[in-house]
Formats: sequence, C-alpha cells, structure tokens
Amino acid sequence: MNDPTQYRQIAPGPSPTSEGSPPRERHRGQTSPWKKRVSTACLACKKSKRKCSGVPPCDNCRAFNRVCIFDESLDQRRRVAAKRTADELNYHRDMLNDLFKVIRTSDESQALKLLDLIRKNGSAEEIRAYIDETLAGIEGTDRGDQETVSKLEDIRRTINVEGAGPSFRRKVMDINYLCEEAPYKVPAKPWTTVTEDDDLVSHLVSLYFTWDYPFHAFLDRDVFLKHMAIGNPDSEFCSPFLVNAILANACHFSEFSEAYVVPGDIVTKGADFLAEAERLKDQGHARLSLASLQGILLLYERYSISGNDDLGYIMLHQAIRAGESLGLIGPKRVRLSPEELTEDMETSVKRTAWGLFHVDTVVHTGFLRPTLIDKVNTSRMDRNLSDESALWVPYPSHRASRPSYLSQYFDESCNVCEIARDMSHSLFTDEERPASPARQRQVKEDLYERLRRWHGALPDIFDLGRKPPPYIILLRMRYHTLVINLFTCYPDDDVSSAVSEAPKTPESQPAQSPVTKYNVWEITQSAARGISALARLHRREYGMSRAHHFAMYAINLALFTMLEQESFDILDSDFLSLASAFSVIASRSTLGRNLFHIFRQSVRAKSQSKRIRESSAVSDELKELFDEESTAPGRTRWDEYAEGLQKLNQDERYHGIGAEGAHGLQEYPGMGLFDMLDRYESLSLGKDEIVPERHRHDPC
Repeated sequence: MNDPTQYRQIAPGPSPTSEGSPPRERHRGQTSPWKKRVSTACLACKKSKRKCSGVPPCDNCRAFNRVCIFDESLDQRRRVAAKRTADELNYHRDMLNDLFKVIRTSDESQALKLLDLIRKNGSAEEIRAYIDETLAGIEGTDRGDQETVSKLEDIRRTINVEGAGPSFRRKVMDINYLCEEAPYKVPAKPWTTVTEDDDLVSHLVSLYFTWDYPFHAFLDRDVFLKHMAIGNPDSEFCSPFLVNAILANACHFSEFSEAYVVPGDIVTKGADFLAEAERLKDQGHARLSLASLQGILLLYERYSISGNDDLGYIMLHQAIRAGESLGLIGPKRVRLSPEELTEDMETSVKRTAWGLFHVDTVVHTGFLRPTLIDKVNTSRMDRNLSDESALWVPYPSHRASRPSYLSQYFDESCNVCEIARDMSHSLFTDEERPASPARQRQVKEDLYERLRRWHGALPDIFDLGRKPPPYIILLRMRYHTLVINLFTCYPDDDVSSAVSEAPKTPESQPAQSPVTKYNVWEITQSAARGISALARLHRREYGMSRAHHFAMYAINLALFTMLEQESFDILDSDFLSLASAFSVIASRSTLGRNLFHIFRQSVRAKSQSKRIRESSAVSDELKELFDEESTAPGRTRWDEYAEGLQKLNQDERYHGIGAEGAHGLQEYPGMGLFDMLDRYESLSLGKDEIVPERHRHDPC
C-alpha cells in the first residue's frame, strides 16, 4: 500500500522565456486563458441580441454603419444602479407614509375607496395618483373654491410628476417582465430585420391593437394576427411592409427604451422600424394589395404625428388611389373570384374599405375640407352582438379588462362618418355651399339635428357610467368636435347677419329673418366642456400618455373654442383640466409640442397674468407656463416646444404667419380657432394640393 504520509511531487513551473526578464513581462508574453468580460452591450446589440464588443463604437455598429449608444444605467453593477435603487426605496417609503396619512386624516368614505382600490389590484401609479388627489383635497379645504383649487393642483401635479418628457420603464425590469403578459404573441421573423426579439415585437403589436387600432380599425385584427403567426411573407393579409409600419406606430405608445433609437429623443421613436417600412415600400415590396393599402394608411398616421415631413396628405391620397384600384371605393367595384372569396378575404375587404372611409372623413372634416370618398363599394361588417364576451385589455397596465363592443363601436362610427361626409360636402365645397346666410344656417341646423339624433340613440352599452374602452370615449369626443366644426366653419353672427332674402328698396329697410333656432355660442362652448368631461374620464381610467392622437386634436379644438370667449377665465376648471391633459399628450410628439407652444402663446395673449400670479394654488412652473410676464431665469423645456415651427414662416400659403413679429411664430402673440386649424393642418399633414384651399370668413 502507498504510504499516506508521502505526497505526490508538484510539476515544475513554466520556464522563463528569457533569462533575467521580469516576472510581469514574462506573464504578458503568454496567452491568457481568461477573456475580459464585457460590462454592458450597446442598445442596438441588445435589441438585435448580438454579441457586443463592449467598446463604442462596437464591432457590430461599425459593420452595419449605425449609431452606437451605451446606456450604462442598464449595468446593475455600476454606481448609478445603486443610486437608482436608493431612489426607488425613497419613493416607496414616501408613498407608504402618505398612505398612512390618508388613512389617518381622510374621512371614512375616502379611506374605504383607497382600500377598495388596493383590493382590486390597482397599480402603484393609480394608488399614488389617488393618494395625491386625496391629500390635495385635505390640504386645500381652507382655500376658498375647492373645485378650482383641485383643478389647479391637478395640472401642477401633472407637469411636475408626469413631466413633459417621455417616461421610461423601470431599468430594473427586463422587457420579458411585461411581455410575458402581452395579449398577442407574434414572431419577429420573417417580418422585420430591425430586431429578432419576439417579446419586443409582441409588446409593440399588443400596444398597437390596444391603443391605436380600434379608432380607425382599417384592418381585421384576427385575420392579421393569424397570418403573422403563420410567417408567410407573401400573404395577402400580412407583409413585412405592413408589420414594420405597425411597429413604427406602436413605438409612439411604448415607454420602453427599446422604442427609441436615441434614448429620450422622441424624434427617434420607432425610427428604425419606419426606415425599414420606407425601404420596403420604395423597393416595390408594397405591391398593390390590402396589406399595402393598410401599410400606407399607417404611414399616414405616422407622418401626421411626427411633425417633421409634409407627407401626411400624400400618404392619404396614395391610400385612396389604392382603394380605387382595388375597387373598394370609386367607379370600379371590387370583384372577387370564387377562389379569392374566402372568409378572411371578405372580412378584410369590408374592414379596409370602411376603415379608409373613416380616416378620410375624420381628417377632412376635422380641418374643414370636403371629403374625397363619397361611397364605399361594399357592405359593412355585421353588427355582431354575440361578441359581448370579447374583452378589451388595457395592456400593459393592470387595470381590469372590460367588454370591447368593437363591432358595435365601428358600426356607430361609420354612421357618424356618413353625417360628417354630408356636412363636408354641404359646407366645405364651393359648388354646394349655400349662397345665402339664411340657407346656410338652415343647412347647419339640419345637420346639427342629425348629429343630436345619432348621439342620443347610442346604445346603453356605450354609457359613460360603464367606463367603456377609450375608443368609445373618443367616439363621443368626435361628436363634440363635429358640432364645433359645424358652427365654426364660415362663422356668422346669428342676428346681425341674418338678413332677409327679400328685395331691398329705398322706401323700406330690409327686414330681419326669423331668429335662429339655436344659440351657436352656447352650443360650441357646451361642446368644449363636453370634451373636457370626456378627457377627465379618459385620464381617470387610462391616463393620457397613451391616448390616441385624435384626443389631442379634440382637446386642442376645445381649448381654442374656450379661448374665444369674451369672458374667458384662465382659472376656469374645465379649461385647466383640458390644459393639463394637453400638456401630457403634447409631450409625446414633435407635432404635439409645436401645437402646445401655439396654445401657450395664445393663452399668454389673453393677458390674465395677474389672476395667475395672485393665485396661491398655482405653482411657479405653472405661472411660468401661462404668465406672459414671467421672468424665470434660463431656458426651460417649454422653450424647446417652439423648435420646428420655423417651417411655417417659409411658405406664403400659411397666410403670412410670422409677419406680426420679427421672430416669426415663436413670438406670435396668439391666434383664433380658424387660424389654429390652419396651422395644425400644415404642421401635421402638409398642404393638400388636391382639395381646394379653405376660404377665410370672418364673423360679421
């Protein structure tokens, strides 16, 4: 047996490479078996799941000629991660202390409501919002008008807490955390080359079908998702062009850093997916089909909110021409062979045809122009009452799901589109516009009666007390915007301009025509306050950060309608509520920021700084926002909202905008509703070369 006290000999160490060389140098001359570990990867490599070299610019970004950006906060070992953890602990500690304060000091009903919110799995953000609202009410009981104070506190919290900049998901979360619950699971391949991450694509597609899709609904969701899952890029119902266009639009609704090319720069949100969609379109991959028409409509939506290019109308007209070529609209009717007449094709044809009509009427009536589509060459989707079991899920929040009623919504939306089409042709075209003021008023009153009957006949399932999905709230908003559009176009004085059509003689003064049936001023102001109430409901239930961009149009229209009051009061609770909601929506896009700057300048032109200054409930930041005499030092984020407006000063078609001041619109003192619509259209869609220019009619 071996002697256990004896030990095996240790192998000799490596011989020195050269006698007399230092040990450190000899070690360097050898190949180390250890590889240096990359601390963090750049955002592009993270998105594409490629191995990153770890030094900017990385090998992959050099090879693909793209911007290389490292976000060191994603490395959990760094000092910034420790600071972020400490900040989160402080946030939750403060929230817990405030929660105890609410329970101790509020009345029983408020405490029970808080308990009910917690038991219903309310998110941390919802609980925080309720706590802030309750504490503001407790602290402001001795400040006079409680409703006004509450609204002022609401806008202060919105600006300070929600902020004007884009918010990001918590860095400690991985994207898989939320995407495990994405309602629609779809593959990235073969649809896009921007990313191979199925979870990211599923997240974005789910956002699109939750927040963007339902309002216009110009493609069939179930058919699209089925064919995207199959993965055939030659499908009639799903194409790489269409998918990348959807992903580019969905990034507008995402708070994830993966939605940006340059983190924090809203101009780059979805820019990589947009570039891919544009490349596919330019290379002819968008062959004439339902999928290509739908993709072009998505590009229209993308361009209309970017505020960077005058391509909105171009894309809309391309979509309309594609619809005519396919026979969905126009003189050529759609004809499908028995082989083509599948259930998927029939459903998609109807959805696309009426969705295109919906887009056309929303755009053109919104900017007081005649619509381009008179008739749709196919029947509508069935008003399927059996889908009441289908749910709308407010992804990615943890709010409760609710019945979708999507087919009923779409049918009612098409009904009001037909009224909007008739309104645009009766009032916005030179050929059909009533010649006399009396006849014009009669046409408006008839159209208003049609709108009221439609609105009054909406089904009970659309009742706001049921807290319906956001697109139903937007449908009611659209009613109010059409009312304002109806009585804003070519405004006239109800009495002074209501002259009789009887012949005038020197012996007799012209008699006045009968007094108009409605008080136009009260109707439009009531419509603006109706939009304010709907915006509050939308904000309470879903927030405003993911609101459809039609909500921005409706809120902006309502604000300028209220600004036209002779008795305008800057502390009006409805006005402040709308302004608060507008500040959130506007911060999400270049177009919104430009519009908010125009709005801010117009409010300042009302010279009500004294009321703002003397209000104890108004924060310093709010005073800076609306106080024309504000002397806040340095540059603020509100100043940045004017960037990009210079393009309006470069075209004489914008009615000489900028002539009032040496610095153009950036120093413009304010404008009325009609002028605002003109600027809105120009910033959003560019100038339409097909539809005639609007004629400016000033009030008598």
